[in-house]
Amino acid sequence: MPRRGLKGRQLLLSAIIAAAAFAGSAPRSDAHPHVWATVRSEIVFGPDHTIIGIRHAWTFDEFYTAMAVQGLDADGDGVYSKEELEPLAKVNVDSLQEFDYFTFVRLHGEDNFLPLKPPVDYWVEYDNTVLTLHFTLPIETPIDPRPKDVDIDVYDPSFFVAFGFAEKAPVKIAGTPASGCTAEVDQPDPESAEAAKALSEAFFSQLGPNSSYGSQFAQTMRVKCVSQ
Repeated sequence: MPRRGLKGRQLLLSAIIAAAAFAGSAPRSDAHPHVWATVRSEIVFGPDHTIIGIRHAWTFDEFYTAMAVQGLDADGDGVYSKEELEPLAKVNVDSLQEFDYFTFVRLHGEDNFLPLKPPVDYWVEYDNTVLTLHFTLPIETPIDPRPKDVDIDVYDPSFFVAFGFAEKAPVKIAGTPASGCTAEVDQPDPESAEAAKALSEAFFSQLGPNSSYGSQFAQTMRVKCVSQ
């Protein structure tokens, strides 16, 4: 994957340019990360009981949301229609491609990530306070989780965006799993997050999409299917 560095991160998620510019012109002690997202996900099973995709719903913080929706109310009626939000949804998923959609799938205990297809069924929802990006990532080759657990990590390699799973119903199973299949979330190491607070923006500016730094903040969905 090409290393695009800071420019790539600034293009991320459409209004990120404004977010990065704000952070650069008005530094804060907690300037990094710049965007926060609450994650809710569904593990989608096909009729043959294999995992065929991951359906995400990412809700972004109010600061990012306020900038992302600027200028999108084209008719000035105070209501952001689906048509007005459609370009935002598209630029979001297009920008995420550079970062592998912040979603990394592998068999438990293995190092190699399994390839994903581009997002489908994507749209943005705005409740007048925060934005939620909905999209589904099909898995290139469906995975049978019965022989071995499947791990799905959600994180930004450069830690520009901080992801955290929702406290309630963070992950669900959808479709037709085999009996005995469950999905749960493993929490990241809290000491890593504390250590990151002591690092400078200069350190983070050197991290590109191919950095592995953000992996220590990953929250992992683990799919287990126990044979009955």
